[in-house]
Amino acid sequence: MFVVLGILLIAYALQHLSISFKAFHVSGSPLIFANIYDAVSARAVASLPSAKALATASYAVAEAAGLKDDTLTRAANVAAARNISSAIKEFGKPLSVDFQDGYGDELEEGITELLKTGVVGINLEDYNGSAKILYSISEATDRVKRVLNTANAFGVPQFVVNARCDTLVQSGSLEEVIERGRAYLAAGATTVFVWGGSSRGVSRDEVVRLVKEFDGRLNVLLNLSGGLTTKELAAIGVARISIGPTLQIGAMAKLQKDAEAILAI
Repeated sequence: MFVVLGILLIAYALQHLSISFKAFHVSGSPLIFANIYDAVSARAVASLPSAKALATASYAVAEAAGLKDDTLTRAANVAAARNISSAIKEFGKPLSVDFQDGYGDELEEGITELLKTGVVGINLEDYNGSAKILYSISEATDRVKRVLNTANAFGVPQFVVNARCDTLVQSGSLEEVIERGRAYLAAGATTVFVWGGSSRGVSRDEVVRLVKEFDGRLNVLLNLSGGLTTKELAAIGVARISIGPTLQIGAMAKLQKDAEAILAI
């Protein structure tokens, strides 16, 4: 009885957070993430009034756990989410987790675990990490639905799915990206995250096209090295901007430099 009551109380609290979180996704006034990866980075960002919500980057979470992105287990990812959620609880801000491809058949179990930690959204990739191939459109669409069905059964119907499309990274066409993205949105995804890879990226013309095709419900990765600025992306009409592991990479470079200076004395 007490367990059931506890879950009901969690679900009640998450309902309000998830509604607020979903409402932050507005075409032309994008939700911007300074992606975090552990309790310390989460508290640093959560304390900023300009941070409306928080989101992890799986690459950075894996690095913080002493792993690599493709060896980040569900257990390690959930454990990181639990630590982060606990660390930022006082700030009352929504948390989204980069849940990779949902860990195959463990999808529903993993989403339930995340909900219990206080998570109200995820990134869900359409690239099968185990098989090293893209899920078919029907499979990927079904996985979006399964996430939302699980969240709805838990009592959080406004759970946010940011459906990542890896077609461009796998040398696919923009037309396939559009086909996939529309299917994911129709399945209930809040936004589609189109990733072009660290070398290719996504061009301005592609962003313009995708905003039009997805009615603005587009997430792109911010490129600080000469890419489109947040203001430019907002003007085009995107709804969500993230930065991936960039902050962690910069922080570790600074730490290494400072440590080197200290050790040299």
